[in-house]
Amino acid sequence: MKEQVRSIFRALRNFLFSIVNREFLIFLFFLAVAGTFWLLTALNETYEREFEVPVKLTNVPRDVVITTEMNDTVRVTVRDKGFTLATYMYGDGLQPLLFNYKTYTARDNGYAQIPSADIQKQIYQHLYGSSRITSLKPDRLEFYYNHGISKKVPVRIVGQIEAVNNRYIAHTLISPSNVVVYASKNLMDSIRFVNSESLRILNVEDTVELTVKLKAIKGAKIVPNEVKVTVCPDILTEESVEVPIEAVNMPEGKVLRTFPSRVKVRFVAGARQYRSIRADQFRVEADYNEIAGSSSDKCNIYLREKPANVRSAQLDISQVDYLVEQ
Repeated sequence: MKEQVRSIFRALRNFLFSIVNREFLIFLFFLAVAGTFWLLTALNETYEREFEVPVKLTNVPRDVVITTEMNDTVRVTVRDKGFTLATYMYGDGLQPLLFNYKTYTARDNGYAQIPSADIQKQIYQHLYGSSRITSLKPDRLEFYYNHGISKKVPVRIVGQIEAVNNRYIAHTLISPSNVVVYASKNLMDSIRFVNSESLRILNVEDTVELTVKLKAIKGAKIVPNEVKVTVCPDILTEESVEVPIEAVNMPEGKVLRTFPSRVKVRFVAGARQYRSIRADQFRVEADYNEIAGSSSDKCNIYLREKPANVRSAQLDISQVDYLVEQ
């Protein structure tokens, strides 16, 4: 066994140190030397590199609600030699920036700002002396806060929701229908409702359920910041009811009789809603002021009222015979 190992080692050694392979090894050596020289030269040049640095707000009291969070990172562009930038990139990197809540909320007006100078000051503490900051984004940090002031407001869905041709949107359910808003008193007084992000839901045929984010309000915190929306379509059906004709503007002592005394009203409604629609929810009128002085034996009738949940309501006829009795 040992003799076989020695034999393999001798064959490998002879192969590596043959004339052809010796020249290849010499080529690889000089290639490595040249590459190392190029790398050292390149790293000695001056470059700019952008880094993302984490940001954190510390010592926030328990009774304080941060209504609009500040950015959790800043992007800083540093200029220095390649060696130094490589240290930032492949070493421990730039340490997180910690800002004390109490330092920036002395005015206690619900708004605080951390200026660019304070951000750069902390970053420079983690940089070598030769490094320079050439760009900072954002150039300042800001946050809004309050001391637990809140109120409930309704949620309003914004956007376009349409059913297919033979259906309509019977109702839209929002859960929860009200959300809690935290904000400063002045801002709170101006908030009457919270809008959803714009929706576009077309050709709805069956019930649709989706989670919708609420539109952010600068300086306010919305809890929860999303709601569940259920869109319920219904089948449209054409129906009709008979409604009595009522006379209006009649002089005292006179009676208007129409023939027929009732007229059919046709309308379109949802199949589920039809059961709740009654004839007394419609109002059909004949106006005596139009009849007075007229030689025609017919009078116009008008549909004056109809339920809000019906569509395309119209009278079966627009004129009827009439008789005025003393």
